[in-house]
Amino acid sequence: MPVNDLNLSAESANYLQTTLKEGVATITMNNPQKLNGWTREMMDSFQEAFRKAAATEAVKAIIFTGTGRYFSAGVNLGGTLSLMSPKKLHQMIVSNNQALFETFLDCPKPILVAMNGPAIGASVTSATLCNGIIASEKATFSTPFAALGIKPEGCSSIHFPRLMGEANAQRMLGPEGWKPTAAEALEVGLVQWVVPDDQLQSEAFKIARGWVEKNEPRSFLAGSKLNELKAVNAKESVELADAFLSAPFFKEQARFMWRKNKKSSAAMFYTLGALRPLWGRFL
Repeated sequence: MPVNDLNLSAESANYLQTTLKEGVATITMNNPQKLNGWTREMMDSFQEAFRKAAATEAVKAIIFTGTGRYFSAGVNLGGTLSLMSPKKLHQMIVSNNQALFETFLDCPKPILVAMNGPAIGASVTSATLCNGIIASEKATFSTPFAALGIKPEGCSSIHFPRLMGEANAQRMLGPEGWKPTAAEALEVGLVQWVVPDDQLQSEAFKIARGWVEKNEPRSFLAGSKLNELKAVNAKESVELADAFLSAPFFKEQARFMWRKNKKSSAAMFYTLGALRPLWGRFL
């Protein structure tokens, strides 16, 4: 029976396990068959868990982690987007993206992300908005925005250069699509600790328990401030929505689907791209 110490709803408990011990709430994504991908249901679940943790007096620090081989395969577009009018879809993307990262930005308790394996896209950028990241030696980090034809999100346009320097930030966010290993991420400043895989959870708990003892405040890495990050998140959310409804995005998605031998999906994206000048007038 999955542990549910934060008394999550039955729906959220299908996707998460939560424990509360010695002031530390551990929120564990528990959909390893889907690589802990961020469908609408998964995001609703951990957003509920963060709200409950923030409102629970006994919680003094939070660990966010995953089960299985992956920390998270990132946002599952097929599990988050629905067919609707272009204008409404644009508004939905802006609203959902902004709310996703505000889940982390607005949390008043210190957050430690424990990366148990590869992390992709928003699962990387959101982690950098927490107090710190401890990574298993098996973890890797990928932000394939350029390859997808979309803009950086999760405040990464300003936060990544501060964390690891402009050159390394562009290696990850730009066309090169650099995917650092845990050791490389530690070297450039993307993560703060790297440990053997079998020690990840115990070491994460030690760090979070130390935060409880020291009454560690909620803070942001690289000297970033909350108000600035929220403003950047709002701006990036609009840019992301613009990119999602652009011809280059549909072209890249069509190529991706074709490589995956998903011919019908590829044809749909090609068609959407070709008709973009027509339906784009309704944005």
